[in-house]
Amino acid sequence: MWGLGVLIPLLGAGALQVSQDPGEVRVTVGGGVALGCRVLVAEPWDLLRLEWVKDVGHGVLCTVRLRPAAPTLPVPCTPRLRLAWDPPRATLSLHQARGDDAGRYLCRVTLEI
Repeated sequence: MWGLGVLIPLLGAGALQVSQDPGEVRVTVGGGVALGCRVLVAEPWDLLRLEWVKDVGHGVLCTVRLRPAAPTLPVPCTPRLRLAWDPPRATLSLHQARGDDAGRYLCRVTLEI
């Protein structure tokens, strides 16, 4: 068994707040896990970019542009990664976990103008 660590940022610029869960999770090889990212925006918005990054600095695992009230069906990022949006929550699902999936996962959100 190995662990997936999840960074839990809270970006408090007033207009945008992002939180992640669970804080830490253990997954067995071959198992699955869902990582959540809650996005709260204080003012009306049209478009935001949501990215999941593993071990900051290793590149983006998955990115999607989202609309405020429109849920999206799971978007395939890779054969084992899917991203779903059900406002205000985005969920990254990992299937058939492998040892090299261990690490810290960060949900990064950008409000696009």
